[in-house]
Amino acid sequence: MEADLMGVGRAIAVLTSGGDAQGMNAAVRAIVRVGIHTGARVFLVHEGYQGLVDGGDHIKRATWAGVSMMIQLGGTVIGSARCKDFREREGRMKAALNLVKLGITNLCVIGGDGSLTGANMFKTEWCDLLSDLLKDGKITAEEAKQSKYLNIVGMVGSIDNDFCGTDMTIGTDSALHRIIEVVDAITTTAQSHQRTFILEVMGRHCGYLAMATALACGADWVFIPEMPPEEGWQTHLCRRLSDQRGRGCRLNVIIVAEGAITREGKPITSEEIKTLVTDKLGFDTRTTVLGHVQRGGTPSAFDRILGSRMGVEAVMTLLEAIPDIPASVVSLSGNQAIRLPLMDCVQMTKDVTTAMAERRFDDAIKLRGKSFVNCWNLYKQLAHINPPERKEDAHTFNMAVLNVGAPCAGMNAAVRAAVRMGIIHGNHMFAVHDGFDGLAQGQIEPICWTGVSGWTGKGGSMLGTKRTLPDKRLVEIAANLKKNKIQALVIIGGFEAYVGSLQLIKARERHGELCIPIVVIPATVSNNIPGSDFSIGADTALNTITATCDRIKQSAAGTKRRVFIVETMGGYCGYLATMAGLAAGADDAYIYEEKFTIRDVEMNVVHLIEKMKTDVKRGLILRNENCNSNYSTDFLFNLYSEEGKGTFDCRKNVLGHMQQGGTPTPFDRNFATKMGAKAVQWLNEKLKECYKGGVLFANAPETSCMLGMTKRELTFHPLAGLADETDFEHRIPKTQWWHKICPIVKILAKHHDVRLDTSDHAAIEQIICSKC
Repeated sequence: MEADLMGVGRAIAVLTSGGDAQGMNAAVRAIVRVGIHTGARVFLVHEGYQGLVDGGDHIKRATWAGVSMMIQLGGTVIGSARCKDFREREGRMKAALNLVKLGITNLCVIGGDGSLTGANMFKTEWCDLLSDLLKDGKITAEEAKQSKYLNIVGMVGSIDNDFCGTDMTIGTDSALHRIIEVVDAITTTAQSHQRTFILEVMGRHCGYLAMATALACGADWVFIPEMPPEEGWQTHLCRRLSDQRGRGCRLNVIIVAEGAITREGKPITSEEIKTLVTDKLGFDTRTTVLGHVQRGGTPSAFDRILGSRMGVEAVMTLLEAIPDIPASVVSLSGNQAIRLPLMDCVQMTKDVTTAMAERRFDDAIKLRGKSFVNCWNLYKQLAHINPPERKEDAHTFNMAVLNVGAPCAGMNAAVRAAVRMGIIHGNHMFAVHDGFDGLAQGQIEPICWTGVSGWTGKGGSMLGTKRTLPDKRLVEIAANLKKNKIQALVIIGGFEAYVGSLQLIKARERHGELCIPIVVIPATVSNNIPGSDFSIGADTALNTITATCDRIKQSAAGTKRRVFIVETMGGYCGYLATMAGLAAGADDAYIYEEKFTIRDVEMNVVHLIEKMKTDVKRGLILRNENCNSNYSTDFLFNLYSEEGKGTFDCRKNVLGHMQQGGTPTPFDRNFATKMGAKAVQWLNEKLKECYKGGVLFANAPETSCMLGMTKRELTFHPLAGLADETDFEHRIPKTQWWHKICPIVKILAKHHDVRLDTSDHAAIEQIICSKC
């Protein structure tokens, strides 16, 4: 059956339960609108399970316009409440009766593991509950027959990211935004007064927020419940803080999860740490407990997109469900939406708690999953050890790091990680200023461990970057590589970095100095590099666009009957326009990859004219800067202004270079850190492979690679092999994963002629324990 007809004659209910999390409203909005798009009746259950038990006005039929202007709101608009009644069978009987009377046989629950466990229990008991309701005469035989099966799907909403089976839960990224904003603010005052700051973040049973924060800000120490510090940690901590001050650092940052414990299970409090540092070292120390600030505020672009994508997948999971199929949970793996058995994930989450209670801390870390393990190990490598003393031997190499192309947020975090990982491996690290120009002019200098301190939170490029390609200066570049004995290159940048690296490997035949391992790390707001689904800097740019669109929508809502045309960056790549359209709730996004004609523009105008007749009297159209040379932003503005006369007026905004600026988001900081560290680890392996008999010779295709995120993991792609996948004229990959998201933007904006792309929707997968 066509996806657009699958919901005909069916009913779906959605509720939010447990603690609130930013992004829940985006998920509710997507479920409602996609459900209606498929022909289903959709109901909103207010106040969580309590509303399901109480029924009546707590379960209301949802409308398209009723979920408008929800996407940018934090918390949950439909409310959440603890419900003792639902824990008892009598309460679940009442809930079942309410659903049967409304003909609802599909339920989506957004919450934590407790809420999802309750949903699974409800599904398991469903047939018995119906039997008792029929026996008591509360429902008819016909009603029982029509409600024979209950389909359940879960979505995880939790800022703690404490649910096993998903890389990220709804709300986690937004909570990290709140935390990092505070850390950045604290850093400035701490540096002024040479202070030590202790920051306590949420996480009673899960240390993800603390760990991700520590990685994103380069904290001196982090306490998490899954891995308590070794005995004698007090001495180790004081020595580390003292060493940092001795190296010239003017501040210290310690991150503490609220559930931090010792190996014996005794709580470690921020006040205890403050007393220790003050008494032992005499440092001026301050404590900040963030509390519920982490739950509040506007959801990040990531959480809006995650909630929207998971909401679409949840609806399809319910409508594709067959009788007696186990309840599933929609999860995120890499950039893929996947379905997992709900109770398997719940059980693994409980296993973590059991492992911690039994002091099996290594198992607890592993049970959290591969992503958690990698983050923890990377943090320990980059921040928790002293730089090793260099030993000149056959395994000591000279590596250079440079930035190429337009600057973007996160470049500096990648440089820091690359430099420190190189030093950890005992290599000599060099910084190249001003890209390939600096490489040709000899702007190369050694860079040390402390030389990159504090770089994770800085935007732009501390090394300097230029768009110049190397093809006309290969002789000078080769000479400087030889002069400085550079044996490997880490090139961080956008399309110019990719093309320039191709030129370097092509010139290997003429210049032996270029026969060295080369790795390219994609860093550009445009996200247009082949070989990687994501580029460093794109998330920061996306949040900038989304925040601006929020203000624009607010203005349009206040003025009434106003349509805004907003131009985004991206060159010929429509990633920013499409994803910002999804995150901001735009009516459409014009992009180069999706050809459009005057007929499509006309349909949009008609759509907006009809929209102005409803209660939602505003419009937002995004346009990628190079989507069409004839249909320019000015042209579209004039056309919409003319056609909308008497119905709506029009305004335009060209966002420009503000999209490249600002401090990097938590996602970009940590993504860049992972990329920089992994790139150097790979280079180290290649150098050892290619260094034979005292001579380095790296000429094979696999010695020059693009490091990219591909679906679910970081992978290395030989640069030469990526050429066939590239549209060099328009500077974009020939295929891009996010194209399948384009219809969702239109469907959520009520474009009736768009069909949902279900080709990527997955069957239920088995959850794999990373310990196994």
